[in-house]
Amino acid sequence: MKRVLIVEDHEEIRGFIKINLKREGYDVLEAEDGEKALDILKKNDGIDIAIVDLMLPKIDGFYVCNKIREKDPFIGIIILTARSQEADKIAGFSKGADDYVVKPFSPKELVARVDSLFRRVSMIRRNNNEIFMYPFKVDFNSRKFFKEDKEIELTYIEFELLKLFINNPNKAFKRDEILNIIWGEDYIGSYKIVDVNISRLRQKIEDDPTCPKYIKSIRGYGYRWEIK
Repeated sequence: MKRVLIVEDHEEIRGFIKINLKREGYDVLEAEDGEKALDILKKNDGIDIAIVDLMLPKIDGFYVCNKIREKDPFIGIIILTARSQEADKIAGFSKGADDYVVKPFSPKELVARVDSLFRRVSMIRRNNNEIFMYPFKVDFNSRKFFKEDKEIELTYIEFELLKLFINNPNKAFKRDEILNIIWGEDYIGSYKIVDVNISRLRQKIEDDPTCPKYIKSIRGYGYRWEIK
């Protein structure tokens, strides 16, 4: 689940943002002021992105950004402001913001920025040897793998393959390179064992193994874990 918190006191703007994000598959939480935002943060884990207006009633957006960052250093923060002064941007970044959008803004621009930040958050979000890469979570300590919070049983080799890919998103690996890394340089056998285990892994993690979305084949070369 891709979860976004919108902190905006203007109902029309908040609703406008919510509609556009929900169209793109995001689960949306809403807060009309800073106090409500902090209450939502206390009660909800798994927030990926926070969109925060700087000019809020009760508690301003700078304070909210600071509290978000204290709770989770990996939540992506986009600040909204009608003010375009350089000082406001710098102040927002100093409180932990990752990006900013100046009002008025187009829905396409905001969604594009949310998508871009979500990809970055998904790739780097780590906590106690866990990595989150929507829709996957890998716990390296317990060697457990989850897709959309459902655990998927993997063999030792399948887990090692997954770990190699997920730690190297968008990197192409040759078949013989994978063979050496996973099976060891002393392994005597064909690289076809790589293909067999990749096929088994796809059966377990892909929505459609015949048209893989994550483990992509590179004709005449090898494989790549693709994150867009």
